Amino acid sequence: MQEKLNIAVFVDYDNIEIGVKSTLRREFDVSLPLDALKERGDLVAKFAYANWGRQEGAARSMAENAVQMVQRLPSPRGDKNGGDINLALDALEMAFTHPHVNAFAIVSGDSDFIPLVNKLKEYGKTVFVVGGKAFTSTILQQNCHEFVSYESLLSEDRGESRDRPPRQQQAGQPPQIGGRDRQQGGQRVRPAPLDLAQAMPLVERALQVLERRAVQPQLGLLKSTMLQLDSAFTEKAYGANSFSDFVEKLKKADYVNVSGQGGRYIIERKGASQPERPTPKPEEALPPLRDVLETHRLEMENGVLLDDLAGWVQTEVPNFSAASYGFQEFSEFLNYAQDKLVVRVEPDEEKGPIVFMGAEFYPPAEPERPPEEHAEEEEDEKQPIVEGQPSLLEPNPPPVKPKPVRRTRKPPGSGNTTDRPRRGGGGGTRKKRTPEHHGPMQ
Repeated sequence: MQEKLNIAVFVDYDNIEIGVKSTLRREFDVSLPLDALKERGDLVAKFAYANWGRQEGAARSMAENAVQMVQRLPSPRGDKNGGDINLALDALEMAFTHPHVNAFAIVSGDSDFIPLVNKLKEYGKTVFVVGGKAFTSTILQQNCHEFVSYESLLSEDRGESRDRPPRQQQAGQPPQIGGRDRQQGGQRVRPAPLDLAQAMPLVERALQVLERRAVQPQLGLLKSTMLQLDSAFTEKAYGANSFSDFVEKLKKADYVNVSGQGGRYIIERKGASQPERPTPKPEEALPPLRDVLETHRLEMENGVLLDDLAGWVQTEVPNFSAASYGFQEFSEFLNYAQDKLVVRVEPDEEKGPIVFMGAEFYPPAEPERPPEEHAEEEEDEKQPIVEGQPSLLEPNPPPVKPKPVRRTRKPPGSGNTTDRPRRGGGGGTRKKRTPEHHGPMQ
């Protein structure tokens, strides 16, 4: 049996609140992620970090859901990461001191929590991340065990009275592209579901993994394997309310074979289940966006509204659709482009997301190179001054005076005659014998 999950929830309220307001134009409701996490395990601890003195309405909602509010006291210098550090330290402390807590849920879209997620996974903990697809880092989405999108938790009949009124569309402004949120009668309409064919590469890969393991591909195993391969997968993006409903849609579309009954369904892949045309990859949507940004480079200097950029893309690239690349909304596509450094998106609670050109268009300046040591040329070398030769100082030097010839005296005995060295004295030299030294001749 699968191990029971005891989940500790940590809410980065400042981040999730401004992300929901700027992209979804509504107030953050903490009960939505809590209800979704209850379906995955028991919630044994719930913490939220913010400066609660300025969040009276949110503090009431936290108290109603039994969330322990941790007061964040900002320093005079305005450290924006103070709450993030406290959250990370408390989560790691719980991982060491509460061994029965085997799962953690981070409710935030901040990419600064990627090291925390990796460290919790290193200690064998299951990690959930709850955030909006339009503002949560795609790197954070792909590195947790399961990403729960806040958009998938919304319903058209719940909490609509707390929504802010939609920003009126200006006259002559083109409609939104790529499944951008629409407003009808003051109510938010969900974006159009993605094509089922876009989910088939992931379904095929998961079924192949289960076949190699010699495991029957049942519903639960198939979904857990798909989440293992892509933690950001959600069946609600394809218009299904549950995973069994998602599999039923695949069966009706003749993508898979489903057998069994009583909740024990066996899913098998078909040979012709692959779409005729390969599904476009997300990175293939970046070149058209780059072209539009280059065209409107001057307007982008001070930032433009997301809706304005969406209108430019639709006008200049009429066939462009973010949904064809796997993004339900144009804001999701820009969030992906931000991780690729193509754009930079700053949230604004009143105006909505403001888009700037990313770091890709502003490459860092090359480091200063040390001056090259050039070989010294001959004219730069100090020339020796030769007497009698013209120079800059003496164009007409006086003639060189001949130097007098100095005769040196030869030492004695240095003539042409060669004298033999005399042998004499000690040292075993023999004296020349004369006749008088000999006896009489006989």
